[in-house]
Amino acid sequence: MGTETGFEIVHAVLSSEPISVDQAIAAVESDTAGAVVSFSGVVRNHDGGKQVSRLSYSAHPTAHQVMADVVAGLVAEHSAPAGGQAPGGSPDGAAAGAEGTGEQHQPVRIWAAHRIGMLEIGDPALVCAVSAAHRGQAFEVCAELVDRIKAQVPIWKEQFFTDGTVEWVGAGE
Repeated sequence: MGTETGFEIVHAVLSSEPISVDQAIAAVESDTAGAVVSFSGVVRNHDGGKQVSRLSYSAHPTAHQVMADVVAGLVAEHSAPAGGQAPGGSPDGAAAGAEGTGEQHQPVRIWAAHRIGMLEIGDPALVCAVSAAHRGQAFEVCAELVDRIKAQVPIWKEQFFTDGTVEWVGAGE
């Protein structure tokens, strides 16, 4: 979690309180970061051709730990030596932060939170922000972070439609 790995996990939680992209960006910004990339997944008013009135997110009791583990796993893979994990992950990341200008002192900083509980249309459900010395690494890490959280953290969405019907999404996947 420290800067010796070139990464700093600032925040990786499930939250019953509102979250915002502004708070995520503020938490990862620094004077040495050349790029800050953020993502805000918001509740929309439709799904599958039906009008949605609101959503409720439920999490498995292990979801808090899974969230922390998912972010730590991403950091571990991107921090691995060139011969380590997936190609394209760490070699590019290592080069991007160490171009001979002392920029290795800018850790890649990560902030991620997923809401649980009842959300209204327009509320942010998943917010992530990543700062890095260079835009390429910030975009790459942020996109991968969002994809992994959505794929691996055991959270289920209950959609309430304007016609009175309800649908669970994510259960049994």
